[in-house]
Order: sequence, then structure tokens, then C-alpha cells
Amino acid sequence: MPDDRPYDIVLFGATGFTGALTAEYLARNAGPGTRWALAGRNRGGLEAVRERIGLPGLPLLHADVTDPDSLAGLARQTRVAATTVGPYISYGEPLVAACARAGTHYADITGEPEFVDLMFTRHHARARESGAKLVHACGFDSIPHDLGVYFTVTRLPEGVPIRVDGYVRAGGRPSGGTVHSAVTVLARARQSAQAGLARRRAEERPAGRRARGMPGTFRHVGGWALPLPTIDPQIVGRSARALERYGPDFAYRHHVAVRRLPAALGLAAGAGALAALAQLPPARSWLLDRIRPGDGPTPEQRAASWFKVTFDGRGGGERVVTEVAGGDPGYDETAKMLGESALCLAFDDLPEVSGQVTTAAAMGEALIDRLHRAGITFRVLSGSGAGPGGGRG
Repeated sequence: MPDDRPYDIVLFGATGFTGALTAEYLARNAGPGTRWALAGRNRGGLEAVRERIGLPGLPLLHADVTDPDSLAGLARQTRVAATTVGPYISYGEPLVAACARAGTHYADITGEPEFVDLMFTRHHARARESGAKLVHACGFDSIPHDLGVYFTVTRLPEGVPIRVDGYVRAGGRPSGGTVHSAVTVLARARQSAQAGLARRRAEERPAGRRARGMPGTFRHVGGWALPLPTIDPQIVGRSARALERYGPDFAYRHHVAVRRLPAALGLAAGAGALAALAQLPPARSWLLDRIRPGDGPTPEQRAASWFKVTFDGRGGGERVVTEVAGGDPGYDETAKMLGESALCLAFDDLPEVSGQVTTAAAMGEALIDRLHRAGITFRVLSGSGAGPGGGRG
């Protein structure tokens, strides 16, 4: 990528709740040599964020999803574009397209399978040609799960079938943007299935290897584990298809873990009811009116939030149990993950890959190291590599 671009990183969407947290994170951690800027359509809002983070000289760029020329200009000026502007199915594609054309690395925090699949079929080939890395799901969806599985797999024998089960525990409150994105995903189940089918028809599969990510099963594991049909298993499966280290036959199952059966049953019933309501326009409007984009938890609520994801990996007669853990998953840690992903794409020595790629395939160990230094722990609890030097926690 040309080094004569004026910026290393441009953050698009800094006036939103998570965008402002990401701007705060970069202000504290980007380092004095990093050339970065904020971008958006609301100059006044950008100026307020700039004042909030204490960088009065930080450049501000005009960029609007309804103005493709403005996004093309943004992409040409930076080495990495990071965006929090969602729902991505509604607002995300123009920046992806601009980055694919300009050879600009791209990172977002989407958890929307339809959007990711559409961006693959529409822009992967152009990004391969230009050298751009298009890296989706650089927040709680799906970094702890994608990199957690990668961390687990690399502690098991090579060249053998591998199975990994992931168990997610978390406590926190969603923001308005997250609620709107989740309801949008649920309401577009048919369109998402169509986009996934189109991707499978277009996507090359590794010869002689099988790799897949799938929702979990309802099971008892010292508590109760429920299937968690998020984008995370799909991301993990794509990393496994891209990287031979996952072995000749790889499978991943994804769960949410709760301690008591009544809570498990209540969670399953609530998820089903939400999915049903999202299909009905009046009910969907009512749901979206309950919380507005830009709303989010208070600093005190975020400080009390947390996540832990445990991975149980087996292969070649060996077993390893690992954990990825951190603070507030949806906002503080997601801002950290996006910020460190952008810094990693801008400055680290990374694999020579391009097109739409996962965090594991694009950044792998480099991003794990960054996140560990930033306070998100990756550690081995038992099995291969346990004990001194066995983890990063």
C-alpha cells in the first residue's frame, strides 16, 4: 500500500456511541506517530467528539454514505478505514466498495451475516486485485471467538482432525445501535439465507480439507449450554478454511452458557419471542422505539460488565481448554478491539493476504499480542501448554 497517503487510520462514525468510545481509545493508545482522523457527515458532532477526547488539532473529514465521492475520497487518503456506522446492511456497502477499489484496508464491527456475505460476492474479487484487506466483525462479534479458536488450535497437534466447543458467558447492557442491528438481522432471515447461498456458490473451498462452524447443541456442562446462532461460527469456519493449521477436518460449535436450567429455558424462550416479533412490522417498530441509536450504558454500567469465553479443543488424542476474557463486551472492549485491529492493519507485519478475510487469517498472532497488552486475556486453563508460558493472561 502506498505510504504517501496523509493518514494511517480514518475512523468513520465517531459521533455514534461505540464510535466515540473508539475515538477515545485511539486518542489514548494510537501513539504520537500515528496519523489519524475522524470522518462523518456532521461537522458539529465531529468537533464535539474531538473536544471530548482532548485533541483539538485532530483532522476532520467529510464523509457521507449517501455521497459515494466523499467515501472514495476518504479511502484514497488513508491506509486503513475503520467504521462503526450501522446497521451495516443499510449503510455499510459504500465504504467497503470504496476501500476495495482504492486498496485500503477496512475494519468494522458488524455481526450481520447477510452484510458480510453480500460484501464477499460483490467486493472480494476487486479487493484481491487492489491488495485491500476487508476485515469484518472486529468487535465482540467475532474477535474473542475467532482468535480464541485460533489460540486453541495452535496448542493442539498439527495435521489431525480437530473439534472445538466454545462457551460464552457475559454480563452487560446493549446500546441502541446494537438493538437496531440485531432486530434488522432477525427481520431479514430470508434475505440472509439467500446471501449465504450465493456466497457458497461463489466461494472456493479448500481441496482435501473440511472445515465448518455451526451452532451448538442444548447440553449440560457443569451448567447449561444453549445453541448461539450468531455470526461467530461462520467466521470461525472461514478462518479454518483459510488456514491449514486447523487440520484436515475441523468443526466448531458455539454456545451461550448459563448456570441454571430455568435461566436457560427463559433465555431460549426470550430469543424465540424476539425473533418472532421482528418478523411483524408493527412489533418491529415498537421494539426499535424502545431504545434509540446513540443510546448506551453509562460508564458505571460498563465498568460492571464482563465476558469470558471458554474453548474446549480436542485433536490427535490431546485436549486443551482455553479462555478469552475481558471487560464490557459490547462497548469498551469492542472499541478496544476495533482500535487495535486498525492499528494492527496499519503498522504490523502481517500475512500477505487480501480480499475479504477474517481476523485470524488477516492478523492472527499479531492481533492477539496487541489485545493481550491492552488487557484482554488469552490463556490456557488446562491441557497442552498449560502452566508457565502457556498463555498470555
